Amino acid sequence: MVMSPLPWQTDRWRQLVELQDGGRLPHALLLSGPSGIGKQPLAEALIARTLCRNPGELACGECHSCRMLAAGYHPDLLTVMPAEKSRQIRVDAIRQVNGFVAQTAQQGGYRVIRIEPGEAMNVAASNALLKSLEEPGDRTLFILVSDTPSRLLATIRSRCQHWSLAVPPLEVAEPWLRERLGNGDEARFWLSVAGGLPLLAEELAGAEARQLRQDLRELFDALVRGGEPVGEAARLDAQSLDRILWYGIAWLEDLIRLGLSGDPSRVRNGDLLPLYRQAVKNARVRDWFRLLDYAREQRRLLAAGGNPNPQLVLEAWLVRWSALLRS
Repeated sequence: MVMSPLPWQTDRWRQLVELQDGGRLPHALLLSGPSGIGKQPLAEALIARTLCRNPGELACGECHSCRMLAAGYHPDLLTVMPAEKSRQIRVDAIRQVNGFVAQTAQQGGYRVIRIEPGEAMNVAASNALLKSLEEPGDRTLFILVSDTPSRLLATIRSRCQHWSLAVPPLEVAEPWLRERLGNGDEARFWLSVAGGLPLLAEELAGAEARQLRQDLRELFDALVRGGEPVGEAARLDAQSLDRILWYGIAWLEDLIRLGLSGDPSRVRNGDLLPLYRQAVKNARVRDWFRLLDYAREQRRLLAAGGNPNPQLVLEAWLVRWSALLRS
């Protein structure tokens, strides 16, 4: 299977191909954009084309290099991600990068280093990477993939060419998702829920994610009706905390839009409008903003590995929700 960019990435891909074929592709790229926009397929397509021995518009998919990549191992590709059960990329992993860069490419072409997510590098790891970014050697390509590039050290960002990916237009994203889900109404609904992010919409439409959303909707309804938050928290899997907080943030943003504008067409989760209207009656908009700040901070701490007890965070989060819904 030949790696290819997604339909809404056509213009970006042409730019990358022109730079690469003209020998003007920088040695370090930072691909950024919200989770679910499709950074990984673009990175994978560029990696495949860079390592391919006979590239056209895409990697050929047939040469020895492409076959090795398809088999899951290529000696001239190093992928760096957080270790299992860790949310950080530590300095030992970056030391491997520095050793890899010092070697000669085994296939006689490029050495490619993919770091994802870039913001997972701790300070020591980021500082260790600087030397390789400054002196990468010939035919070396770094690809850093990041949801939140602002969390990268400024010295890292300054040494990369930054390519920020925008949310695709609906007329391009919807046909792609409709083909994946087999239903146009479903595609429109989940794209709205996902804020226009196609890969996230596809993920949210999956059976497990749908069930979590339904559980949260029932929990929200229970809290509006006076349910006990700690007891309600026991119904949820605390391991899904990141996604629970994501939904909480999306729903709070809906509440704030509705509270400020009174316009139901501005909410992303239209099926929740009856609950939103009841919630808006029970609290002031500025209180929803405070809760939104709290949710974003907890999610940031979770991403940084700073929440040792997800169940306690979940309970504290629902207690705050409940207090507003009853005020």
